[in-house]
Amino acid sequence: MTSYIHGYVPEEQERLLDQAGVLAPLIYPAIDFHGCKHILEIGSGVGAQTQVLLSLFRDMKITCVDAVESQIEKAKSNLSGNDSRLSFLVQDARNLDLPRKFDGAFLCWVLEHIPNPQLVLESLIKSLQPGAKIWITEVFNSSFYFQPALSGLTNYYEKYNSFHKSLDGDPDIGAKLGNMLSKAGFKEITLSHGGFHLSQHDPESLNKIIKYWKGLMKSGAAAMISSNWITEEEVNAMEKDLDQIASDENAVFYYQFVQANATVF
Repeated sequence: MTSYIHGYVPEEQERLLDQAGVLAPLIYPAIDFHGCKHILEIGSGVGAQTQVLLSLFRDMKITCVDAVESQIEKAKSNLSGNDSRLSFLVQDARNLDLPRKFDGAFLCWVLEHIPNPQLVLESLIKSLQPGAKIWITEVFNSSFYFQPALSGLTNYYEKYNSFHKSLDGDPDIGAKLGNMLSKAGFKEITLSHGGFHLSQHDPESLNKIIKYWKGLMKSGAAAMISSNWITEEEVNAMEKDLDQIASDENAVFYYQFVQANATVF
């Protein structure tokens, strides 16, 4: 049902909460659900992004949909106290069966993990009212660039993305969002980019993002090791290289994700 490289262990559930906090300043300046009364969040996971949405749009209700029941149960715990604004459903987003139509939809780091993600958008548009807004944030892993060039990180990142593809995921799906939304029938599609371009001109931000990146990379290590895609030594080499970049006087750390906005007619 999903190609979730990171797994569903408690450590990963906590990492998702940390990730939302680190990346929120990069993701949410573009997101606009003002005027929306009740939106649908696809792939809501443990509720990490849901919490940010609740804080930004205080008059808005959210129905959270995830394919994994343990994620929904964790989300209910994480989001307790917001019962009047939330509802939860365990469903495959490629074949939604919803009790109503919504005036907005939100997806963040979701489509990359779903085999045949085009089906998600085609199912989703049927569940949205005319005039509904959709906001999607997705990965574009080919954009990653770093200096100095280090073999341990290069090797690990290549295997990480290859393993993701072997699970029928797509680590570059962000670049394809425009075509995907158009094929599903969405209109007024706009694409933009976010991310980071860091160096020693701002060492605090550089170290913060490298720490986050290390956690992101390691979250895939257990599955890769158990599938014989990588060894413990290669994981250690990746971590060592990231530490070296953080301390290098000529460090560069660059990554761009893609955000898409569209409307239902």
